[in-house]
Amino acid sequence: MNKKTEEFLRKMLDFLPSTDDAYRKSIAFQGEVLETVIIEDIFMPEIIKLLSGERNLNLLESIFNYFEEVSNCEDTQLKNVFSVTVLEILGNDRSILGTAQKYMGTKTIQLQIEADRALGRI
Repeated sequence: MNKKTEEFLRKMLDFLPSTDDAYRKSIAFQGEVLETVIIEDIFMPEIIKLLSGERNLNLLESIFNYFEEVSNCEDTQLKNVFSVTVLEILGNDRSILGTAQKYMGTKTIQLQIEADRALGRI
């Protein structure tokens, strides 16, 4: 795992401190940091909950502003992990995706569309 991906995981823990215990348990269980497992199984369910209730709008805005930074970064490994975890999961439910799009920046929307196309959606 590279530095940018480590930074992403730390930032998500900052946004979602309630996930810290599950994050640590995942590492202990797997014997290593499996970023896709952590993002898909720990962080994304929390983000989906926030989106489904549109609760804590400031937090959602902060998370999606950070997602826009990630979408614009030059680190291809991080962008790939981000696309196949965060963006594909957001595309699994059209109503959640519609809510998420209210908070997405231009580049994040573009990457999400590309992630959907890669899966044969749209």
